[in-house]
Order: sequence, then C-alpha cells, then structure tokens
Amino acid sequence: MSKKILFGITGGIAAYKSIELINTLQKDGHQVKVIATSMGLKFVTTLTLQTISKNTVFTDEFEIKESNLAHIELSKWADLVIIAPATANTLAKLANGLADNLLTTSILALPTKTPIYIAPAMNTRMWDNPLTQDNLEKLQKFYSNLTLIPPRESILACGEQGIGAMANPGDIYNILKGYL
Repeated sequence: MSKKILFGITGGIAAYKSIELINTLQKDGHQVKVIATSMGLKFVTTLTLQTISKNTVFTDEFEIKESNLAHIELSKWADLVIIAPATANTLAKLANGLADNLLTTSILALPTKTPIYIAPAMNTRMWDNPLTQDNLEKLQKFYSNLTLIPPRESILACGEQGIGAMANPGDIYNILKGYL
C-alpha cells in the first residue's frame, strides 16, 4: 500500500545519500515530498530532488505559493516522516521546540501518532557531545512515535574514523519497510 512520506534533508555531506533512498521509496510506489533546509541544498540540488521525488521540493515556507500554512498542510498530508541526514543543529532545534524553518515547523505540527524516523549524520565529536546526546534523549522522551536510526562507524568527511556516518540508504529502507 502506497504511503505519503515527508522527507527532510538537512545540511550535511550525507545529503547525497538521500537521493538513493528517495529513489527507492518512489520506485516502490510511495509518494515522497521533500523539505530541504537551505543548508541541505548546499549539498544536493532542488532539481535533482524534484526529478527523483517527482514532486515540488519545499525549502522555505515563505516561498510556497500553494498555501500560507504549508507546515500544517504538509504535516497533515504525511503518513510518516524521515529526516536523513539529521544534523546536530536540527536535532537541537527539534529537541527544544525551535521552529525556524519549514522542516522544524512541520515536525512540530505533526499529528502525535505520525511515525518519525531520524537518521543523524555528523562528526564523531559532535555525536559524542553531551549536548547532542541530551537532545537525542529529549526527542525520544517527547516523541513516542520516533525511531532513531543511529549513525555508523566509518571514515568521515573530515578524514577521521568514528561514529557519525549516516546509516546506509539500504539499511534505512529496511527499517522503514517495517512501517511501509
């Protein structure tokens, strides 16, 4: 059965991996709408995301002409939400109720039972930082519908080895399949 998936992309080098996951979801018959933060679009282009998802890519709630309540309409539309990659910045915003872009306002507006999947990606030191870990604990406390897809160990973009690389798209898809 086809699901409506709201796919958040934030600013990290792992954003390129989102293209493969969106492509797989779309080919499996799911509808995918992308919200990309301005930093996310530094790593992947709107045209690529629009071509793969076969939908408009939403970037800034003030640019959207279909509705001045896009965050409400997108949150009501979604059967599930995935944020991949989720940066430390976005995790902190979500954990503390900061809604300063279309992605964070849409998450805050979600119906409480909508499943949320978060696949973090960041440098090991950022992942291990007590503030990041505290934000993850807060998110899991506040959102009973949240599934954390932990980062894996790898050689990171900075050249260091450690935990922080976003889970592989195939592994994320296998986790999502439980709901799909």
